[in-house]
Amino acid sequence: MNRTYFSDWGGLPAQRNIIAGRAVFTEAYAFMPRQVQSDITASLLPGWEDTRAWILARPLTGFAETFAELILDIAPGGGTDAGEPDPKAEGVLFLLEGALTLEVGGATHEMAPGGFAYLPPGSGWSVRAGDAKAVCVWIRKRYEPVPGLEAPEVLVTNDAEVTPAPMPDTEGRWSTTRFVDPNDIRHDMHVTIVTLHPGAEVPFTETHVMEHGLLVLQGMGVYRLNADWVEVEAGDFMWLRAFCPQGCHASGSEPFRYLLYKDVNRHPRLEL
Repeated sequence: MNRTYFSDWGGLPAQRNIIAGRAVFTEAYAFMPRQVQSDITASLLPGWEDTRAWILARPLTGFAETFAELILDIAPGGGTDAGEPDPKAEGVLFLLEGALTLEVGGATHEMAPGGFAYLPPGSGWSVRAGDAKAVCVWIRKRYEPVPGLEAPEVLVTNDAEVTPAPMPDTEGRWSTTRFVDPNDIRHDMHVTIVTLHPGAEVPFTETHVMEHGLLVLQGMGVYRLNADWVEVEAGDFMWLRAFCPQGCHASGSEPFRYLLYKDVNRHPRLEL
């Protein structure tokens, strides 16, 4: 399978553009087309050098509350020695473009596009871009410890090294790349890649307790979000509350692939 990863955010819209766009924010979901991640919506982050960030999601009272998701655009040689600023937070880095040198737990890892790193709380990591700019996704979540269970260990791998698991009865047209063992209850979040080949679909409306962040990596699709059908393409982002009805159909001529966050494997909190 030909894997590509969208990484071309930034720039400014032309002054002649009309104001209306595809962005939507509702009580059940937010849809952020790739065009809204422009120069004027980028942020700088303390502890990060020569890096700008687009914040796609952050905990928001009354909406999705478990995670933050960012796009990091790192200039050559840029990065951080500080890593995660919250000692209780775990994270995932997924590299879209360029190269990153990740140092964690006394080991050095050279990450290429498709690179995936799970970073447990307190792991004290650092990253640096190489001779060209690097673009990566950074997903952060407060880890929910369980008495008697240790936190998961560091994991560094690559999309190309993990065999996608086909959904039953789909002949491989719908599959999921699972970077961690889904039966490992130590993990309280999963970050996976869902792949739908042209014409394939999620043929039912999923409704469940898990929150989602979905960043489209490649291809095109039509996504059911609550009561709406929304056309999506590479670089778009969807942010779903718990219980938001969802489903999709892959359109276009190449695989439709998206990076999916969800919270898993913990008792529901009874207090906010």
